[in-house]
Amino acid sequence: MASLDDLRRITATLPGNDERTTTGGAAWFVRNKPYAWECRPWPSIPDDVRAIVAAELVVGVKVAERIDALALVEMAPDVFVRTTTPWGEPKIAFRMAGIEQDHLVELVTEAWRVQAPKYLRAEFDERAERIAATGERGE
Repeated sequence: MASLDDLRRITATLPGNDERTTTGGAAWFVRNKPYAWECRPWPSIPDDVRAIVAAELVVGVKVAERIDALALVEMAPDVFVRTTTPWGEPKIAFRMAGIEQDHLVELVTEAWRVQAPKYLRAEFDERAERIAATGERGE
């Protein structure tokens, strides 16, 4: 089961990452744009989704297109939760208990890419290429 500590380890590798405590819990930003956040059972979300969010750890992330979110829900409806609110679209929420580590890394990194400016994405890509070429550790 993935945890917020796992999420923190992933976000710590992303250039420009900024973790903040908000009224909704932990949230991660790049250049003041949110890309991942801990979901809370706000009254504004549908009752069935609110029940899930109240019972377990659910995290939301930005996605490039709304169709990406819909595809994830269709692919794994037991892990991905349909939209929580209409604000901040496109996004997807998922149950941390059901997400695999590799998929968590992919979701969070792609969410960061959606929000990060071009120069930070280039910095991240250059570092990844250097690590792949030299075999150095990416810490």
